[in-house]
Amino acid sequence: MAAPGQAVGSGAQETCSLDRILEALKLLLSPGGSGSSSLQVTKHDVLLATLKSNLSALEDKFLKDPQWKNLKLLRDEIAGKAEWPQNSVDVTWSFTSQTLLLLLCLKETMLLLAANFNPGKPNPRTPEVAPALSPDALSISQQKTVQFVLQFVVTLGICPYLMPGVGVPLRYRTEFGAVIQDVVSLDAAPDATRRLYTSCRALLNIAQHTSLGSLIFCHHFGDITAGLCQLGFCPTKRKLLTPAEEVLTEEERALCRGALRDMLDQVYQPLAVRELLILQGGPPQSCTDVKTQLRCRAPAWLRRLCGQLLSERLMRPNGVQAVVRGILEGAGAGAAGGSDAEATAADWKKCDLIAKILASCPQQSLSPESYYRDICPQVLDLFHFQDKLTARQFQRVATTTFITLSRERPQLAAKYLLQPVLAPLHRCLSTAEIPESDMIPGTILVTEEELSRCIEDVFKVYVVGNEPLTVLMDSLLPVLGVLFLLYCFTKQSVSHIRSLCQEILLWILGKLERKKAIASLKGFAGLDKAVPSLHSLCQFRAATQGGIMITIKEAISDEDEDEALYQKVSSEQGRVEHLGDLLSHCQECGLAGDFFIFCLKELTHVATENETELKTEPFSSKSLLELEQYQTLLMEGQEQKLLVLQLMAVLCERMSEQIFTNITQVVDFVAATLQRACASLAHQAESTVESQTLSMSMGLVAVMLGGAVQLKSSDFAVLKQLLPLLEKISNTYPDPVIQELAVDLRITISTHGAFATEAISTAAQSTLNRKDLEGKIEEQQQTSRERPTDVAHSHLEQQQSHEIAPQTGLQSNAPIIPQGVNEPSTTTSQKSGSITTEQLQEVLLSTYDPQIPTRAAALRTLSRWIEQREAKALEMQEKLLKIFLENMEHEDTFVYLSAIQGVALLSDVYPEKILPDLLAQYDSSKDKHTPETRMKVGEVLMRIVRALGDMVSKYREPLIHTFLRGVRDPDGAHRASSLANLGELCQRLDFLLGSIVHEVTACLIAVAKTDSEVQVRRAAIHVVVLLLRGLSQKATEVLSAVLKDLYHLLKHVVRLEPDDVAKLHAQLALEELDDIMKNFLFPPQKLEKKIVVLP
Repeated sequence: MAAPGQAVGSGAQETCSLDRILEALKLLLSPGGSGSSSLQVTKHDVLLATLKSNLSALEDKFLKDPQWKNLKLLRDEIAGKAEWPQNSVDVTWSFTSQTLLLLLCLKETMLLLAANFNPGKPNPRTPEVAPALSPDALSISQQKTVQFVLQFVVTLGICPYLMPGVGVPLRYRTEFGAVIQDVVSLDAAPDATRRLYTSCRALLNIAQHTSLGSLIFCHHFGDITAGLCQLGFCPTKRKLLTPAEEVLTEEERALCRGALRDMLDQVYQPLAVRELLILQGGPPQSCTDVKTQLRCRAPAWLRRLCGQLLSERLMRPNGVQAVVRGILEGAGAGAAGGSDAEATAADWKKCDLIAKILASCPQQSLSPESYYRDICPQVLDLFHFQDKLTARQFQRVATTTFITLSRERPQLAAKYLLQPVLAPLHRCLSTAEIPESDMIPGTILVTEEELSRCIEDVFKVYVVGNEPLTVLMDSLLPVLGVLFLLYCFTKQSVSHIRSLCQEILLWILGKLERKKAIASLKGFAGLDKAVPSLHSLCQFRAATQGGIMITIKEAISDEDEDEALYQKVSSEQGRVEHLGDLLSHCQECGLAGDFFIFCLKELTHVATENETELKTEPFSSKSLLELEQYQTLLMEGQEQKLLVLQLMAVLCERMSEQIFTNITQVVDFVAATLQRACASLAHQAESTVESQTLSMSMGLVAVMLGGAVQLKSSDFAVLKQLLPLLEKISNTYPDPVIQELAVDLRITISTHGAFATEAISTAAQSTLNRKDLEGKIEEQQQTSRERPTDVAHSHLEQQQSHEIAPQTGLQSNAPIIPQGVNEPSTTTSQKSGSITTEQLQEVLLSTYDPQIPTRAAALRTLSRWIEQREAKALEMQEKLLKIFLENMEHEDTFVYLSAIQGVALLSDVYPEKILPDLLAQYDSSKDKHTPETRMKVGEVLMRIVRALGDMVSKYREPLIHTFLRGVRDPDGAHRASSLANLGELCQRLDFLLGSIVHEVTACLIAVAKTDSEVQVRRAAIHVVVLLLRGLSQKATEVLSAVLKDLYHLLKHVVRLEPDDVAKLHAQLALEELDDIMKNFLFPPQKLEKKIVVLP
């Protein structure tokens, strides 16, 4: 009988269609009624009546309708093979059993259709035609029908038989679920456990088909997992049961356990994690409601099982990502999280939860180290997600996990988290050993992607995490030197990692202990060679994608040694400047003030170092090796001194007056200044600068003691460290005023302010007045630097730049200034005629003051009054001119620049009286005036020419003759200055240049071709550039007679001139000439409409 039955079953499968099976499923799901209108009919009765009527209708179809014969044969065949009881007194189980049989029929039919499907070959002529659809594919409406059926199967066949605490009870899902819970009869045969086993095994059998499996697991994975957990792992009381009384055998329980693990391995892992977390439940809660008590806590065995299964999910490949997605996406917040404050706070709580989970080593792991070795790379991968929706929360999780691991397992975190993150920076450290295979010049040691990812990860961990843990600080400390050099390199161009490097450096400097922070800054500046930095063979280079990479340097040839030296010097200078920019952001925390004090102390050592200590025995008694070591040591010492001076200049220029944030820093600053003064006295090296600095520092102490700061007893304890230094000053300093002030300060500090002399109050008031004056001086100094200088005065620019650098930080240390000087400067904003004779006389006296800030402020005040056309000042024009000319001889940059500005403004008011004297002084020989003075007068003449504008034509003759004579001067700098002034003049003469154009052109051609100094030749070519640029389209008319000669000159320079700068000027002039001739030969077309009014 078996063979015919199988033959019939095979034939039934061949002729049975999907539509017939789905029609049968719809029939089971069709709604029905009780057939009574009585109000006493309950929902339970309606449901039971509907299930019975649908089962009866299905059996009638099988018996009466011949079209359903094949489906009946298939169902009977599958039912015969089934091992579960299909009929029961309980209608719900009979309904569930029949539904499962139909679903198995559907699965077998779909498998047979897919096996018999043989699509033809696609036609290559019509590639746009879609491929043939597989016959086992379900339409959308058919999928909905299957979903409804599966919902009934799970609701009637799994959920009612779950133990309390296993899964979510039906009564808490929907109202219909509460009805189902009361309808199911648990006492009727078969047993509840057997029913649960049958439903789970049947659904897993149906899920073997891909389409049906996706429908089952997407919506009912949690319930099936709960059922398998209960069947396979729920403990039973074996001592009380005989083998006949056991519902499930041990073999069946083992099958359930294996099916659970197979299902967990096959499904989408975040889904498995989410459902296991739901099954595991939360911590114990205080429950007062009866309904709530039923769902408060899962059984202990289920909690342990879910924890074990979750640990297994975590330790799988990409398990960390699965856990993160399962938790973040499972709580309803979505991958992107919420946008309001509450959602953001909830996200952080979930991130902390995940971090604790990942940081806890599960029991299944062999050892904590093996666990972290597998987990940490996956945690680092969370930083690098590109999807914007998930990247934000994944990075939060990674940062929180990073911090948690570093706090709980610092050694393992350093080994498996921090070392991989910082590996690109460690690879190029000066202490690292570079393999010989990577020593080839041009080899990329760290790629652009690696370096960018490293900096971004460090930023996320340190700055965003904001946890100054010891292991984090100690790991980043060795690579700070490389990080700072990378920051300096990013300042040279546009880079997306510049802000990240700056934020990382500011964060670590603010969190480090102050001694370690100062030591790191010393390494940044190059004062401490022991601090690890970039390897000598490595260099930063711009990459193709806008990032930075680290490569091996090219070998330096003998011809490139000068260029390499220049690059080294410029990089060191840029490093100091970038350090100043970085410290300008560290003033509030006090780090900038502490480093400034450290540099002051270093400056004291530099200023007082005894050169006799470096003297050794005669060279004849030394070997060559010792001599070389001596020279190296001496050179390194000189480099250190220059570096300290450069640091002080940059810090004085970049730092604001709020650099000191507490009394201790101010006292340390004064102590360093007093120590330097004492050391200078001991070496008999007193200077004006030291005297000014000493006066300023003692005035600062007087301000504090005079009541500007509310001092406490602890502050006086700090001030007492100045007592020995003040005593030494009072005994050894030659100035009696400073001696007396030092004695008074000692008395006031010793008595905690109980006794204070009038000298302290006077010094304090003078210091405060001087502070207001310096603020105005600084503002005026910035205004004076706005006007650009020209090629003509390149020698003057170099001299000024060398003088400004050391004086920038020293001018702020000027001595106390009398109060009266401050008053005239405040009157500059008043209206014309508002100054008095007394004020004018006081300012005139201040122009001869020995103190540089006072003299410069007075000159600036006079210049302002001239600019505002103050009558009393203009009446003394001759005296003012004399004062300005005398101060032009001063060596200080600020003073003579202020004088130059004054002469230029005065010449703008009275050019006919002042210009001849200036031209005579400019045209004089070296015996009468120094070259520096003539250069300064040349700067004045240039400013006058610019200020006169079109009115310069009135003074064309004396200016032209003076400048042409200056071109023949023996001094090369004066020749260059005369050519620059000639260019400025010719640029503004326009058509008035016509009568002298031949003389000017002949002069330029002769100088450009024959002058021996390259600076003069550059100036001559630059005059041609200015001439063409100023005349523009007028050049074809004004220079028509000499335009060809100028063109030949420029071509000659481009071909034969050895200097690159002169060639560049000539090329610029040719481009100007090219534009002029193009516009002359092909004027732009203008579309104009002429409207003529007829008479």
